[in-house]
Amino acid sequence: MGSQWTKDNSYVRAMREGYRSRAAYKLVEIQDRYHIIRESDNVVDLGAAPGSWLQVIRGLTRGKVLGIDLSPIVPIEGVETLVADFSDPTLSPQVHALLGIVNVITSDAAPKLSGQKSYDQARSLALGEAALSFACAVLKPGGNFVVKAFQGEDFSAFLQEVRNHFLSVRTLRSRTSRKGSSEIYIIARNFVSTNEAERSL
Repeated sequence: MGSQWTKDNSYVRAMREGYRSRAAYKLVEIQDRYHIIRESDNVVDLGAAPGSWLQVIRGLTRGKVLGIDLSPIVPIEGVETLVADFSDPTLSPQVHALLGIVNVITSDAAPKLSGQKSYDQARSLALGEAALSFACAVLKPGGNFVVKAFQGEDFSAFLQEVRNHFLSVRTLRSRTSRKGSSEIYIIARNFVSTNEAERSL
């Protein structure tokens, strides 16, 4: 009863405040705690449909904002969108052409759930790895990265992989996540490019 009431409250609040989904409050919570997006940042949101995170991002920065998803996104004023697969390694030059410097990458992408926990966690992990690869290809040194993951047997290895590329890595269970969900967010700050990491060895 309590979790259902929370869900209803979040949904009603999102509709009242003009957000496209209750997921907006997850990014609001992350931003309030970790301040990952600054007023001048250029930001890319991966798996962006229906666009609630893009709405939050647009309100946080005067920089350029780009959303990427396999599905078209209903237009948002001041936001560019691409219908594309962010796991495509040929996408990064197009992103740089649109934004130039990329300061922050966010991803709330999740697979359509099958109900089979281990299978769904593996598919989610694959999306997270694709988002990390994208971030490593386009982020400027010192940039920030937020990605959704689901805790499972391979989560620790993925978290360590993120730590290999960022100086500060934290995890957060959002208050808006459904009760009992294994959903968790990785907040990574201060990206270190491969070249920088090699020079420091």
